[in-house]
Amino acid sequence: MPGDSAKKNLILGENIDEKVFSKSYLIDCELFFNKNVYMRKPLILLSIVAFCPAILFAQAKLVEKVTKKGDEIVIPYEKYVLPNGLTLVVHEDHSDPVVHVDVTYHVGSAREEIGKSGFAHFFEHMMFQGSDNVADEQHFKLITESGGTLNGSTNRDRTNYYETVPSNQLEKMLWLEADRMGFLLDAVTQKKFEVQRSTVKNERGQNYDNRPYGLAGEVTSKTLYPYGHPYSWMTIGYIEDLNRSNVNDLKNFFLRWYGPNNATLTIGGDVAAKDVVKMVEKYFGPIPAGPKVTPTKLDPVKIAKDRYTSYIDNYARTPLLQMTFVSVPNFHPDGPALDCLAEILGQGRNSILYKNMVKTQLARQASSFNQQTELTGEFSIRVIPFPGKSLADMEKVVRQSIAEFETRGITDDDLEKFKNSVEAQLINSLASVNGKVNQLAAYQTFTGTPNKIGKELEMYRKVTKADVMRVYNQYIKGKGAVILSVLPKGQENMRAAADNYTVDTTGYKKPDYGYAGLKYSKPKDNFNRKAVPPSGPNPVVNVPPYWKKTLANNVQVIGAENNEIPVVTLRIALKGGRLAEATDLTKAGLANLFTGMMEEDTKNFTSEQMSIELDKLGSSIDISTSDDATIFSVQSLKKNLAKTLQLLEERMLRPLFNEDDFNRNKNQLTESIRNAKSQPALIASQVYNKINFGPSSLWSYPVQGTMETVKNITLDDVKNYYSNYISSADARVVIVGDIKENEILPQLAFLNKLPNKPVTLPTVPAKGIDVAKTKVYLVDVPNAAQTEFRVGYVTATPYDATGEYYRSYLTNYPLGGGFNSRLNLNLREDKGWTYGARSGFDATKYTGTFSFSSGIRANATDSALSEVMRELKEYATTGVKPEEISFMVNSIGQSDARNYETGFQKATFISRILEYNLPADFVKQQSEIRKTITKNDMDAIIKKYLNPDKMNIVLVGDKKTILPGIQKLGYEVVELDSDGNASRQL
Repeated sequence: MPGDSAKKNLILGENIDEKVFSKSYLIDCELFFNKNVYMRKPLILLSIVAFCPAILFAQAKLVEKVTKKGDEIVIPYEKYVLPNGLTLVVHEDHSDPVVHVDVTYHVGSAREEIGKSGFAHFFEHMMFQGSDNVADEQHFKLITESGGTLNGSTNRDRTNYYETVPSNQLEKMLWLEADRMGFLLDAVTQKKFEVQRSTVKNERGQNYDNRPYGLAGEVTSKTLYPYGHPYSWMTIGYIEDLNRSNVNDLKNFFLRWYGPNNATLTIGGDVAAKDVVKMVEKYFGPIPAGPKVTPTKLDPVKIAKDRYTSYIDNYARTPLLQMTFVSVPNFHPDGPALDCLAEILGQGRNSILYKNMVKTQLARQASSFNQQTELTGEFSIRVIPFPGKSLADMEKVVRQSIAEFETRGITDDDLEKFKNSVEAQLINSLASVNGKVNQLAAYQTFTGTPNKIGKELEMYRKVTKADVMRVYNQYIKGKGAVILSVLPKGQENMRAAADNYTVDTTGYKKPDYGYAGLKYSKPKDNFNRKAVPPSGPNPVVNVPPYWKKTLANNVQVIGAENNEIPVVTLRIALKGGRLAEATDLTKAGLANLFTGMMEEDTKNFTSEQMSIELDKLGSSIDISTSDDATIFSVQSLKKNLAKTLQLLEERMLRPLFNEDDFNRNKNQLTESIRNAKSQPALIASQVYNKINFGPSSLWSYPVQGTMETVKNITLDDVKNYYSNYISSADARVVIVGDIKENEILPQLAFLNKLPNKPVTLPTVPAKGIDVAKTKVYLVDVPNAAQTEFRVGYVTATPYDATGEYYRSYLTNYPLGGGFNSRLNLNLREDKGWTYGARSGFDATKYTGTFSFSSGIRANATDSALSEVMRELKEYATTGVKPEEISFMVNSIGQSDARNYETGFQKATFISRILEYNLPADFVKQQSEIRKTITKNDMDAIIKKYLNPDKMNIVLVGDKKTILPGIQKLGYEVVELDSDGNASRQL
């Protein structure tokens, strides 16, 4: 995930992947099975082996057990190795009735070659398309129906597949994962191959080709690394390479890299290790080992001098400068010091780049980050300037800032806040079983041991000032970098310098990955693998207990204790928010701008001083706006809560509101709005709201306002907002974490200092513009790779946890509420036109909508629109099917086991109780609604709310490509500009 320091690696596991195989020496049966040496054994041994029970081959050997001692930071686990080389890691956590399963294969895009980029990620998609005993489209269905969630991901160095389910579904998950590990290839068809190839192309279009700066990583990679280096292309790959791949490539990739000896299976949650081992032996044990996998070894990448490169971006409105230096791979001793350097240079309000570029309004964004991967690392600096500033000038300021660091050095505060923030992030990463399993899987894959979290944290704790200065001198000072200029059309003269580097394609030697002579050998079982394992007994799901209290000034407080990690989360909502803007829409966006100003200087702290103090505590205070409130969100380690709340009091009660901060925030907001006009997805959503609600409704305006409305906001408006809406009236406080009621209540005494004055918010009509007939509203984005779809209208049905809104939510589920919904299966899995398609009823306290949304391949726009409308008409005409009702009830009902695991989930649950004044048993009421809802009930909802003849259709894409086909469908087509203003009828 871009844009953050690689110190996050130790909590994400997204960039830290390597596998070191741990051998186990069992009996001769294992030797025969695993090493294929039977041709050299006497025949009598063959006969003995033939009588060994099949299950004997699968016996796992316990090689390590780690338990927690005292207050040490460790994730307890047991580690086993099966005779076929599969590594099994089991973590027991009985705090919630859920289990997380992760299968990590030590293969990513770094095992590809020139001409075949993107294949590791493409193959990830194919792994969800069924196997011998799992039918097409059944993998998602079985897990979703079990109340689970699932996905997969690919990066340079590994691919993983994971699911979180109620704990009674574990055996079914292991059966599914084992079946695609051992029985995939015969289920692969040319049709599946073509559909998923198309889906991957759509993913590239949506996430890279169709957004500003989306190709910055691709251009940097091919310039930074030598031709043919496995990091010289992005994981998503090139379209032309995907086009030339074939089914045989896929099969060879599976046979070469997807053996159990190249995989780590990590299971965590409400399980018993002994039971897990038996199931894994049964389902994974018979799978033969694959070819041996050895670590990749490459010479370090060196750049003798700066390489300037650039490209023209179809979507960017503002240029971007990115400087990338070569750093170090995962777990290198210098990694923590480089992460600290990145924080000092360009992370947060105290960074040098923020002070020199953002604070001075030279740049809208300026940051640095250190990314570490298996073979090497990248230390990058990224700057997005304000309009009119050339990238050459930006580069000068960056280099001046780097030189300033050398003179300034490292302070005690730098080290303290860096180390404490790392500790806080790591502890927070352990809030879910998912987070703990990810850590264990990544550590095992990369280092050969899951027991790394405490050791890695210790590496960060030991960073010294001398270490940071040393890595600066070794990896940054005087070193060559790739200097990328991303240029909007017409701003080619803004580049940092003329391109001076051409990729040298000579001397490339194609790697021999051992694809020749691979053969598919299916496992031999002594059980019926076609039988889907039954679910175990339903786990007991307990709604989190909570307490309520009303403070002296009528502030309503609700809390829930959660002592799994020593963290406390608070959410304080003060009445106000967007509704306060409704009486003067010429200043829409005021509430959002106000929250930005609340994070600036106070009477006793500059914003930089406040940031230092929070970082030293490992705490955060964020301020945002909702429809009807200003939200103060606080997260703190329990030991630092009192000091954190003192800083919250300062920020909440003593803001300064100075002119310089106001002008900077306003300029940054204006530029953010302007740049949003280049992003088709944002354009589609904003235009859709305007069409639905009309130009005179608050709900038609984006939260941040428009360029015109923000221009009208003054500093006095911000001060008046504070005077009018910072009050204890109707204030709500949500508290979740490692703290009891009697501990936290005294610490909330500062809320008594809030003025207790009445706050009245205007009423905004819930109803939208009546839709007389379905029309198409088209916004032209020339050369867009995809078309953004928004289809629907205003239902005006507000949120109701146990009323018609909740029944509408249930009714939509078969249509577009899950992966196996009609719309997604049709448009993604059957047609391959999109990366994902969804529909849903959305609701707040004040209004509601029904919407379909998707990004569709541009040249399939008319066909996709036809299919969307056909699906809506069919659902409206024939209603829901009985089997769809059953699937919905099982899926949503069993997902309750996953709903209350983390502190954030508990906070969301109890916050809803307070905000909507829900009864304590509303979850039970919802369960009864699900169990008793009938086809007639759901069909009545469909008849009432789904009328395909009266919907607004917003399409944002390349007009010259999509208009002819759309016109043939017979809809009236109206062209709009990116603000939603009518241009002309087409």
